[in-house]
Amino acid sequence: MHPLCVGVRNSLLIAFCKKRRLSVRLTAVGPARRDRRAGDPNLLHGCGVSIMTSANPDSIRRDDLPISVPLLDVNRGNAMLRGEILEAIARVIDSGRFLYGPDVVRLEEAMAAICDARYAVGCASGSDALLLALMAFEVGPGDEVIVPSFTFFATASCVWRLGARAVFADVDPVTFNLDPAKVEEALTPATRAIIPVHLYGQCADMDPLLEIARHNDLKVIEDAAQSVGAEYRGHPAGSMGDCGCISFYPTKNLGGYGDGGMIVTNDESLAEKVRRLAAHGMKTRYYHSLVGINSRLDSIQAAVLNVKLAQLGRWTNDRRTNAKRYHELFAAAHLDQRLVMPRELPNRYHVWNQYTIRVPQGRRDELRAKLTERNVGSEIYYPVPLHLQECFRTLGYRRGSLPVTERLCQEALSLPIFPELTEAEQDRVVEVIQDVMLSERAAA
Repeated sequence: MHPLCVGVRNSLLIAFCKKRRLSVRLTAVGPARRDRRAGDPNLLHGCGVSIMTSANPDSIRRDDLPISVPLLDVNRGNAMLRGEILEAIARVIDSGRFLYGPDVVRLEEAMAAICDARYAVGCASGSDALLLALMAFEVGPGDEVIVPSFTFFATASCVWRLGARAVFADVDPVTFNLDPAKVEEALTPATRAIIPVHLYGQCADMDPLLEIARHNDLKVIEDAAQSVGAEYRGHPAGSMGDCGCISFYPTKNLGGYGDGGMIVTNDESLAEKVRRLAAHGMKTRYYHSLVGINSRLDSIQAAVLNVKLAQLGRWTNDRRTNAKRYHELFAAAHLDQRLVMPRELPNRYHVWNQYTIRVPQGRRDELRAKLTERNVGSEIYYPVPLHLQECFRTLGYRRGSLPVTERLCQEALSLPIFPELTEAEQDRVVEVIQDVMLSERAAA
């Protein structure tokens, strides 16, 4: 066979095998060389190709996998948009409209549309969005607000800051979100609101939570910080309660170049009140009808986010593709029998801000240490539940108060899931986890 034909054949065979995860061995049958005449420097001549099935069907070991895998790499996504973003920032600088500029209005309109809401109000952060919502509902001393303990600190700190009492309810072990039955058990005459968190990118079970709220005249404030674009029974995150709170922190699915947040709602009077509260209680300059705070989304952040917003659909699809591939890789390696895999429930649209596995039997921290040793990024969201945090000790919760939450804090481990994650990087993540699990089995 002509050497060029041999090279093409070998390249096609290698590509075929890699796609089907078969091992490939190049066997020299003459002086191996790379032929650049064909325009492909990867064509190998003077070599034969042997296809091998692994002696261990569980093994996914490959020699071409990356040495390190980051938990998150915001620069990969930002690099592709760098020029467009710099132009958008330059326009803001040239306009001099650093606050309340047209970029903010444009972003508010776009986010309202995404969340199927009539109004959107920008603010300085997702944490401030939660605080402003509670302030607008005049939550204060003597009131109780039901929140999950398995969430980021801001969900409960906003309640505490207003002098109200955070009442922690346990979560569902599959979705990591509030368990409606536990919410109902936590109700008292002092309950004013519920803050369901759509954790990791999947919506909480909203129908029963909304029913509880209706029967008890409670406000529902959706913490959608991690779930822009997620859906529950066709309804976007943030559209189902009295309002939804969004974060534009850089690591979110739609992340800015700093802090930023937004409140979305279908209630015109609520939107107007939130807007005043975010501007020191002003509507007309220097006339204060309320005591508010200083919490504005600046025009530069809005300009950045408007550029990135055009990519949100593609980024979400890439996250979903990565999650699906993780499912397949873990199943092929039979690791789904030793770990608890995350699931997208029926009638939900998961946007996979995090891909969080559960590592039972007290093995999570050891697995994470091994991943770190081999330069594979991971994170624990969250190692200490909020009801056991030192600052909330006076609320009277003790270890064992919320058993599911406490177990999740001992088992949850988030793996890389960002949109630009490559297949080779995913393979490396699963390979390292498999190696650790096989080592544990051999030592047992």
